[in-house]
Amino acid sequence: MKIQKLPLEGGCRCGQVRLKISAPPIITMACHCTGCQKMSSSAYSLSAAIPAEGFEVTEGQPVIGGLHGAETHHYFCPHCMTWMFTRHEGMDWFVNLRPTMLDDASGFPPFIETFTSEKLPWATTVAVHSYETFPSMEDYPGLVKEFAERAS
Repeated sequence: MKIQKLPLEGGCRCGQVRLKISAPPIITMACHCTGCQKMSSSAYSLSAAIPAEGFEVTEGQPVIGGLHGAETHHYFCPHCMTWMFTRHEGMDWFVNLRPTMLDDASGFPPFIETFTSEKLPWATTVAVHSYETFPSMEDYPGLVKEFAERAS
């Protein structure tokens, strides 16, 4: 998997909210949890963890939707309600972008898949690593390193 030339731009379904990434992802994921199934209206959600300094909203003003908790903020277009990205309190060094928001998302296959304990029996991905819930915090440095090696 080779990341396309940066920067990359994208936007929501209706185009009122546009964004740009200027840094490659730290890691890419598919989450099979039932919450992501409901929020994405699909078998799983896709994420690309983008360093915060390499992510910007260039047009429009996304709003918080989905869960309205104190720690996790899901951002949506206020008009078409497309789920675009997620930010986590205390982890503000990255943004979980839905890579399908990019105008060309072809270079963002999931490297890991999470919550396979909740996945639909027919849902498959090309992920290299699978986890019943989330990887342990101790697993992330090795996963990030392996992802970077495969992406270069």
